[in-house]
Amino acid sequence: MPKQTFYNLPEEKKQTLIRAVEKEFSRVPLHDASITNIVKEADIPRGSFYQYFDDKEDAFFFLLDDLAEKRKEVFIRLLEKHHGDLIDAVRAFFQTAITEVENLNFMKNTFLNMTYKIEDSFLKAFSDRQNSEQFREVSSLIDKRKLNLAGDKELFHVMQILTSVIVRNLVEKFARNLSDEEAMNHFTIQMKLLKTGLYQTE
Repeated sequence: MPKQTFYNLPEEKKQTLIRAVEKEFSRVPLHDASITNIVKEADIPRGSFYQYFDDKEDAFFFLLDDLAEKRKEVFIRLLEKHHGDLIDAVRAFFQTAITEVENLNFMKNTFLNMTYKIEDSFLKAFSDRQNSEQFREVSSLIDKRKLNLAGDKELFHVMQILTSVIVRNLVEKFARNLSDEEAMNHFTIQMKLLKTGLYQTE
């Protein structure tokens, strides 16, 4: 995470640095990113970068964690909009993720160069720990009457499954250069299978 000196920056300078970091990670994935390009874009000395971040990975995960937090807020709004219907909210969330222009290149570079650490950082905004405050917040908004679940322990695992499906479909969209419509069709089929189950009812 950024050092305290980063948080002490005036807001304008902080946003300038964030934009420079985002521009570089939107240009190339983490392992190819250049601190030289970041400091040049932000118009700061190279030494100043290390006053704010430990290294480029620290800057990358700050950006990713911030994006994941914003995604969580979007998901919560969608849960409210869809009256707690989990599958409808997840479908709307995926559609938002693939159609919005902002952060698209950053997301593409991130998901095409996925590591466990990156996936974990993205997923924890939705299903970090069963007893975490943010999980309880999401759980409270879900209409559990529609779900075949024994309680929050099973809901936690369902959230992990759903977020893993989201990540896999984002990777597929970017790797295969699918259109928004194709990606949405694939995702809708998978959501239908999860909603109805795989086994025939007696």
